[in-house]
Amino acid sequence: MNSGSVKEFSAILGAEKPNGKENMPSPPQYAQETLRRLEKAGYEAFFVGGCVRDLLLGRRPQDWDVCTSALPTQVMEVFPRALPTGLQHGTVTVRLGGGHVEVTTFRADGEYRDHRRPESVNFVRNLEEDLLRRDFTVNAMALSPDGKLTDLCGGREDLKNRIIRCVGDPCARFNEDALRMLRAMRFSAQLGFAIEANTWNAICECAKLASTLAPERVREELEKILCSPRPETLTRVVSCGLLDAYLRSPCAETDMRRLSRLPRTPQARWSGFCAILARSGAIEDEARFLRALRLPSATIRACASGSAAVREAPLESRLDWKRLLAERGEAAAFCAACAAEALSPSGALRTLKEILASGECCAISALAVNGDDLRARGLRGEEIGAALRGLLGHVLEHPEDNTREKLLSLIIEA
Repeated sequence: MNSGSVKEFSAILGAEKPNGKENMPSPPQYAQETLRRLEKAGYEAFFVGGCVRDLLLGRRPQDWDVCTSALPTQVMEVFPRALPTGLQHGTVTVRLGGGHVEVTTFRADGEYRDHRRPESVNFVRNLEEDLLRRDFTVNAMALSPDGKLTDLCGGREDLKNRIIRCVGDPCARFNEDALRMLRAMRFSAQLGFAIEANTWNAICECAKLASTLAPERVREELEKILCSPRPETLTRVVSCGLLDAYLRSPCAETDMRRLSRLPRTPQARWSGFCAILARSGAIEDEARFLRALRLPSATIRACASGSAAVREAPLESRLDWKRLLAERGEAAAFCAACAAEALSPSGALRTLKEILASGECCAISALAVNGDDLRARGLRGEEIGAALRGLLGHVLEHPEDNTREKLLSLIIEA
């Protein structure tokens, strides 16, 4: 497939050219070669799902997925170095030319019993059945090697209108796989698409099914929403009940718009999110909430410590933030600043950035003297630690005094 084919589809969609450029992104050579070899071996093969959606939107896909009439064993005959990464679902990972492509046999799903995975899959011989089992119309399109688009569900029109819509009955889709509800919210946040009315109503109706999902999967989707250009989408995630399994009460305040002002990093956005939930009474303990979602220990510690600092005392002056840095460290202070900004425009992040850029001493390790210096002056054991803490307290208020001569003179005076 050449870039002209993608450009033609984009013109039909009325999509804007990315960065004002005329040429749409085209699949890398290793992805095109995967299709070519499968076709040469006598099988049908198509790009499918998110990579097709992104190509038509003028976005460069991060992952390349192919569906094919070849069975997994046949794919591995064509690509001997392929890895059988999901044989039970018909998926093989092809490694070629420095990249990898997920290749899955055309399939129809069997019965869903756990609201997440089908009990079985049936390999089928045609593309149409495979497309009709997919989650959303914008993900249910396929692109052939010669640039022909197969769109059975109106995905192209929904891309044009910037809509997330389920394939078929949305309640049936969410009962099959409850994670699709969070995926709908994530696509809305990442792409700036509206969720179609029937799909939204079905999310509200089926939201209780989200309690059956593994916490790790919930966390992954939440984090992608948090770090998207539209983290305020979490207002709807909370209000419709998708997080009820993790909240102790309905969230009285769900305005998440200030999250978009925070750095687009997981730690920053989780800190702000927790602060809003805590102030509303939806969570009582930030650490417990984050542990339930299986976040990394370092993130839990920093977010919980930072949030606690914001609750315990007002952080208004530059000295307040320097003391916080000294007591809890840079990670917790950063999380505290993000929490403060999420609750009200306070300039906390700017203040913290200025302090860190100034090079002022905010830690015992940055003092101009150390334990050996004090030991040489006759201090022993706990006296040394107490003296260093006292010196740090002085230097926080008088940063110009962080010199060896001055600090040693203070020890002598004491």
